[in-house]
Amino acid sequence: MKNLVTITLLVALVGCVPTLSSIPDTAIKVGTSVSKAARPIAPEEEYYIGRSVAARIMGSYKLLNSPEFTTYINLTGQTIAFHSEMPFTYGGYHFAILDSKEINAFACPGGIIFITKGMIDLAVNEDELAAILAHEIAHINHKDGLGAIKSSRWTEALTVMGSEAARQYTPGEVSQLLNVFEGSIDDVVKSLVTSGYSKAQEYAADESALVYLRASGYNPAALKDVLKNLQSKSTPTGGGVFKTHPSTEDRIAKVNERLTEYRVTDFFKIRSKRFSEHYNVFSR
Repeated sequence: MKNLVTITLLVALVGCVPTLSSIPDTAIKVGTSVSKAARPIAPEEEYYIGRSVAARIMGSYKLLNSPEFTTYINLTGQTIAFHSEMPFTYGGYHFAILDSKEINAFACPGGIIFITKGMIDLAVNEDELAAILAHEIAHINHKDGLGAIKSSRWTEALTVMGSEAARQYTPGEVSQLLNVFEGSIDDVVKSLVTSGYSKAQEYAADESALVYLRASGYNPAALKDVLKNLQSKSTPTGGGVFKTHPSTEDRIAKVNERLTEYRVTDFFKIRSKRFSEHYNVFSR
C-alpha cells in the first residue's frame, strides 16, 4: 500500500513538470537541470503529497465509524474553509475523525484534516469545534506542512526531473525520485505527529483562525476557550499538540490580545443546541 501511494505520487509529480518555456531563465542550470531557484510545489503536487501523508497517518490510526457526526464535521469545516484565504484546494477539503482518545488533530497538505475523538471531546459547543477546525485550516492555507519538506529534497527532485515534461526516466532516476518523495512524506509526517509546528507557525494559525471564525459567523473567543481546555489536559509527558513549541499559556495570551478587535456573534444558542444534538448521538 505504501509503495503504491508513493508510485502514484511520483507519477502525478512527474506529470506536473512544466515545459521549458514556462520556467524563468533564472531557474535553469546548464542543460535541463533546475537550480535552487526552482518553482514552488504546484497544487496538484501538494494534493498528492497530502494524500500520501494522510495514508501514512491512517496506518497508525483507525477512522471512527460515525457517519452523521463526520458529515456534521465536514459541513462545519467547509463553512470555515469557504471564509479563508483559500476556500478551494485542488482536491478539496475533507474532514475525518480518528478513533483515538488522544487529543490531537492533523492538517495534511492539500486539504485533508483529521481530528481525534479525544480532541472532539475537548470541545463543549459548536463554536469551540469550529475553532479547532479553523486552526487546522489555517495550517493548510499557510502551507505549514509543505514547509517541513527539506529544501534539498525538492531541489534534488526537480534536478532529476529536469524541465522536459515528456521524457523517459532511467530505472536509477525513478528509484532516486521514489526515495526523494518518500523522504518528503517522512518530513511532513514527522512535523505533524512528532515535532509539532514552530512557535511562529502556531501563533500565525491562531491569528488566522480568529479571522475565519469571525468571517463565518462564529465567536472568535471560542479559540481561547479551546486553548484553556487544552491547557487543563496538558501534562509534562504529553505528545501530539502538547509538543508544539509555544506553550498553551503563551498562545492564550496572544489570542486574548487580539480578541478586543472581534465582536461576539449572534445565534450562539442555536449552534450550541445543534452541537449537543449531534454530540449526544456521536458519544453513545
